[in-house]
Amino acid sequence: MNTYSKLLLAFLLLILFVPQVGADEHLDEWKRLNTQAIENLKAGRYGIAAKLAEKQLAIAEKHLHEGRVAASLGNLALYYTKLGKYAEAEPLHKRSLAINEKALGPEHPTVAGDLSNLGSFYNEQQEYAKAEPLLKRAVAIEEKTLGPDAWLLAIGLNNLALSYDGQGKYAEAEPLYKRSLAIKEKILGPYHPHVASGLNNVGQLYRKQGKYGEAESLHKRANAAWEKVLGPEHPKLAIGLNSLAKLYRDQGKYAEAETLCLHSLAIKEKALGPDHPNIVYNLENLAEIYAKTDRKAEAEKLEKRAAAIKAKPR
Repeated sequence: MNTYSKLLLAFLLLILFVPQVGADEHLDEWKRLNTQAIENLKAGRYGIAAKLAEKQLAIAEKHLHEGRVAASLGNLALYYTKLGKYAEAEPLHKRSLAINEKALGPEHPTVAGDLSNLGSFYNEQQEYAKAEPLLKRAVAIEEKTLGPDAWLLAIGLNNLALSYDGQGKYAEAEPLYKRSLAIKEKILGPYHPHVASGLNNVGQLYRKQGKYGEAESLHKRANAAWEKVLGPEHPKLAIGLNSLAKLYRDQGKYAEAETLCLHSLAIKEKALGPDHPNIVYNLENLAEIYAKTDRKAEAEKLEKRAAAIKAKPR
């Protein structure tokens, strides 16, 4: 799901809190690779971004301060998560957290960023029991050290809200989503991809609560922002299109839902490949639409494909 914001989190924290140390030539190359990786991430080219981050990590481990190593580990973990390489991502997140806790102490904002990233990683896999305590700790540190309107706190609040949302704790999730969104809009304005993600999250929460009119308005606003800033073929827009498709499905507007879901699926398959874990959400949504419109054979075919993707080792 969640994504560019987590990479930006690691990079900004690094700039703020890690002292500069020698090896200027290697540091310049590290920064160049970081910039290129971010640009590829923003364009949805996750495989290229991961390759660049692997080079970053190699430079950091050989030539740079341990803070750069920790940031490189966290960034690479985020890219691997985007690619569905969960088994490879988890130990990188944990190693980054361990380095920063040892160097900076347990209540440093950089440590909060690592906790938020690891918790978000578990959210992605619906392991909410693992995610929630990490995210609570992250938010507590951020509120204590950064204040009530900090950008990094907005990320932490959103991640904790996602954990509550995934567990069906809607009353706990809603105020956190809204608080996070308010901070993001204040800092970034109404047409930023991070703001669009916040709108999409609140829209999905309202859909689950049957607040369809409010949900539709938020989803359309989110999709307009994503398309304006990222373009019509970006995976982020695909997520938003599928969210709106779910809303129409739940209202019985199956034709509109199917069109949006297929459009979203086509974008994801082109950008991520046919076996990426995120495609499962589209396949399951489309299968439900087909089942509700008496196309059971087509629905079963999609369900089998989704199950096969889920069964692949990551």
